[in-house]
Amino acid sequence: MALLWFHQDQDGNRYEVRSAGSSLRLYTNGVFHSQYNPRQPMGGGIWDLLLLAAFLRPPTGNERVLVLGVGGGAVIRQWNDFLKPALIVGVELNPVHLDVARAHFQVAAPNVTLLEADARLWLEAYDGPGFDVVIDDLFGDKDGEPARAVAADAPWCHSLRRLLNPGGRLVMNFDSAAGLTRSAPVVNPQVRRHFATGLDLSIRHYANHIGVFCREKPDLNAFAQRLQTVPALDRRRQDCRLDFRLERLFG
Repeated sequence: MALLWFHQDQDGNRYEVRSAGSSLRLYTNGVFHSQYNPRQPMGGGIWDLLLLAAFLRPPTGNERVLVLGVGGGAVIRQWNDFLKPALIVGVELNPVHLDVARAHFQVAAPNVTLLEADARLWLEAYDGPGFDVVIDDLFGDKDGEPARAVAADAPWCHSLRRLLNPGGRLVMNFDSAAGLTRSAPVVNPQVRRHFATGLDLSIRHYANHIGVFCREKPDLNAFAQRLQTVPALDRRRQDCRLDFRLERLFG
């Protein structure tokens, strides 16, 4: 991999943007945070799964999407590559990540708003319209490994849930299957009762599991059919790099 950009801040945190073929990768303190390939937006990585919740309902182009934890902005690029929703709001605590997202991952678009803020404080203060999809991708690093930055407990999940429109979907990235199965939407009845269905998405070569919690029960056959209408998401094609496993958690 070629090093394209390097920065070390006054606290000793190291940021690198590297290229791997046509892909861009963001590393923070050696931890792999984002990957995006403009020539092949479905790159076979865990970030691909953060897009799939969009297709659990028929996309309209009027969706409002909230991304908590922008990183390099790969998720935002993918949403705009495939759907171009009405609005994507990205909330990111790290100003260097926001600079990388703008300068290297080129996330700027008329429908994108990037905010530098602590997601927990931002959620507490937010008093605006709801969102159709809320993506919790808040990760830091611990002992050189990626780790969730906010525990998926009942108070946090209630804060996320209250931002969802009717029919909305909550998407949460976990660093392990155990983290997902111990999360409040799965084990806490007071959180779980707000969701009709919980899904577990995973992909080979990654330990991460993505929890998708739906306010309304999705038609999974229709979901599969919608994916087939998009060549890069149609797993019947030999050139499709989207290879995931879906399991029901409940509902």
